[in-house]
Amino acid sequence: MTTGPVHGTWEPRPAARWEDAFLSGNGRHGALVFGDPNDERVIVTHHTLVRPNGGEHARPPQLAAELPALQDRLLAGETAAAETFTDGRDLQWVQPFHPAFQIRLRRPNPAEPHAYRRQVDFTNGEVTAQCAGLRSRVFVSRADDVVVQRIDTPDLHISLDHRLPGAPHDLAVGQGAVLTPEGALLTLRVRYPGSDRAYTGVTLVVVSGGRTTLTPPGLHITGAESVLLLTRVLRHPDGPDTANADETAPNADETAPNADGIAPSNPDALAQARALGDLLPADEDPYTGLLARHTAPHRTAYQRVTLDLDADPAERALPGSELLARPDSPALLERLFAAGRYHLLSASGLLPPRLVGLWTGDWNTAWAGAFTNDANLNLQTASAAAAALPEVTEALARLIDRQLSDWQENARAVFGARGVVAPAHTDGESGLTYHFSREYPLHLWTAGADWLLKPLVDHDETRGERDPRTAHALAEVALFYEDFLTRTDPDGHLVVVPSYSPENRPANASWGAVNAAMDLSAARHALLTAATYHPDQPERADRWRALADRLPPHRTNADGALAEWARPGLEDTYDHRHLSHLYGVWPLDEITPYDTPDLATAAHRALELRGAENDSAHGHLHHALVAARLRDGERVTHALSQVLKGDFFHDSLMSAHYPNRDVYNADAAHTLPAVLVEMLVQSTPDRLVLLPALPAAYPTGRLRGIRTRFGAELDLTWSPQEAHAVLRPTRSHRVELRTSSGTRPLDLVAGEDHVLSLGTW
Repeated sequence: MTTGPVHGTWEPRPAARWEDAFLSGNGRHGALVFGDPNDERVIVTHHTLVRPNGGEHARPPQLAAELPALQDRLLAGETAAAETFTDGRDLQWVQPFHPAFQIRLRRPNPAEPHAYRRQVDFTNGEVTAQCAGLRSRVFVSRADDVVVQRIDTPDLHISLDHRLPGAPHDLAVGQGAVLTPEGALLTLRVRYPGSDRAYTGVTLVVVSGGRTTLTPPGLHITGAESVLLLTRVLRHPDGPDTANADETAPNADETAPNADGIAPSNPDALAQARALGDLLPADEDPYTGLLARHTAPHRTAYQRVTLDLDADPAERALPGSELLARPDSPALLERLFAAGRYHLLSASGLLPPRLVGLWTGDWNTAWAGAFTNDANLNLQTASAAAAALPEVTEALARLIDRQLSDWQENARAVFGARGVVAPAHTDGESGLTYHFSREYPLHLWTAGADWLLKPLVDHDETRGERDPRTAHALAEVALFYEDFLTRTDPDGHLVVVPSYSPENRPANASWGAVNAAMDLSAARHALLTAATYHPDQPERADRWRALADRLPPHRTNADGALAEWARPGLEDTYDHRHLSHLYGVWPLDEITPYDTPDLATAAHRALELRGAENDSAHGHLHHALVAARLRDGERVTHALSQVLKGDFFHDSLMSAHYPNRDVYNADAAHTLPAVLVEMLVQSTPDRLVLLPALPAAYPTGRLRGIRTRFGAELDLTWSPQEAHAVLRPTRSHRVELRTSSGTRPLDLVAGEDHVLSLGTW
């Protein structure tokens, strides 16, 4: 029996569906491993693989000249005026994410597996499948950026196969197989139809013993002691085939991917093979050496934070599929917390996690497998700062930094303003706003930049340093508001017009409206935060603070709820999956039970009235995050139970968007750790809240390694009788401690542990 939380999961049978395949990733390459002993499949993905669909050429609509007239009409009470604020285009989706290919490893003489087990170790990202006569091990190296697989079986057929579900029939596909000193080289080159863009997969096959025979497009190995496969994928412009190039061809460094992960030219396959061969350790077993190099950075990141809920050891030992059938088990929540951290880390590197993380086995990914910035990406990255995953924060920072010039074009084109406006959707390449329609006027949404930057601000607070990239982006957001916030109401308050509350509409008006609560909170927060980040520019900082002070207050409606639109006369629509109007509660600290109790009461009423609409996982967990901030443990418990009892998780412990495992989607998997942290520990730069919303089902536990926004690491232990916390501050500071038994100040000294013993909490 296991004596602590299990940092992995296992199954007694191979995956029958790609959704149940175990996952590995390094934030660039991903792998979905089925674990079939007779016909093993490893689907390889790469963050850069998006299929051209016209989105690569799309631009934001040139609407700035029409903005003043729209504002006039909306302020005059024309509630449907924004529906004509368009250039007439049809809805254009961003470029859809897709898999690269699958590595097929087939045994020529299939056998019935005995004593079968497949597992994934979260501490090193290794996926293992084992039974009599076969052992397969796969991981994606964070150190060497390569998919590594070792097979211990003497006879194999190996090939690369692009024919996955939904693959376009008119892809131009070329394959190659050549013998090399190590064993063999397999290549697969795919050019998208009607495009000059392509990608290439290269697999170096290193054979120990036995004989290797080419069976194009694959190969056949007999009598081997072991087989090692090293695989990489490169996205690149299409060009001449250089798979059989001579020694004068470009070397691997000359065709290495740029900061966006795109190779500058058609890669030379043999040069890539040499580069892969150079990764092999000379003085130890190649697989063992490669795994050790990868494990060091991966394990360090993964083990920074752990959660122990004192679960039953027998339940901890269960396979994931059986544990999922016990939704009330603390062992399930322990494992989903661990899996969520593992998958979030594994999906983050070159880019943050997509709607599908880093993994898909189908070319037809829902919602293009994109980055959806009006809730999904934001929820998935919510735990990064507190749960000590700076790798996730850095991936998000890189995405923003690369797209900032596109955000500037959005502001100019749609609003005629300086500064930046973030898009609601991006494929990771373009940050331009072109995905919108009448029912989803996402081009009107101005709050996105603030929400995307919030995790970066939180991260800066935890470490006590301000990233120059975040400071620059915040200044650009504030610059936008300087130009955009020009209209006023009869009371002299600034008016956000047009205004959009994703993805809802007033009950008595159209989607494009005035003074959405989220827009007010985001504008206020962005302006004040930008001012804080720029103390060396007092005139600008004072101007931004003055703008923030002129924004109108939130409105409480006739139901006693925080209104989704502060504009009088706009009625709420309660049954909706998004909770955009409660942005001031979470992730911001604008509305709290401590500082703004009346608004917090109104926000709680708004939460009570909110329906689940279509039972989206992100809606339930967003609900839980807001409830935790409002200290409502029962509501947190209910929201969690909707997900845990709704059959949202695959055997892989990756999640689905809807109940009954409908639509592969990472929202629940990646957001759940944030919910568990928020119900146990909350912090601001000046406040620590312990156990604000602990569900009764988890009376005993330990949370280790949490980072607070006032610069202290925290370990928390609790039981029905008492709670203990150890704070390890990195800077001296006085903070306010909040527990259920009261409030008191804490004076923290850098480098000195501070131990809290709470008889009641």
